[in-house]
Amino acid sequence: QVQLVESGGGLVLFGGSLRLSCAASGSIVSINNMGWYRQAPGKQRELVAVITGGGNTNYADSVKGRFTISRDNAKNTVYLQMNSLTPEDTAVYYCNAKVVIRRSAYEYTYWGQGTQVTVSS
Repeated sequence: QVQLVESGGGLVLFGGSLRLSCAASGSIVSINNMGWYRQAPGKQRELVAVITGGGNTNYADSVKGRFTISRDNAKNTVYLQMNSLTPEDTAVYYCNAKVVIRRSAYEYTYWGQGTQVTVSS
């Protein structure tokens, strides 16, 4: 009923930048929190950044000052601007959204398919 489509991943050199996008579509009434998570090989998935419907943000300590999360509510899209990338940022990045869907009073959690970010030294 709801699809999240990510884009913007790729290969970047140490110190470089990337911008990830995630667009939600489908039977959407409203979207509350939207966020980005990442999972590196052999590690658990971890929260990178989250933004509320009102625009409040929270970041993992490891990315504070380097990453910026933002959203365009008119486009149901969330962005992650990543600067000063290091090899430790290499992971699959997943978009996450908490969505109230049509004909339902409940909030459901949806995930994107993931996009690979590789930072080369």
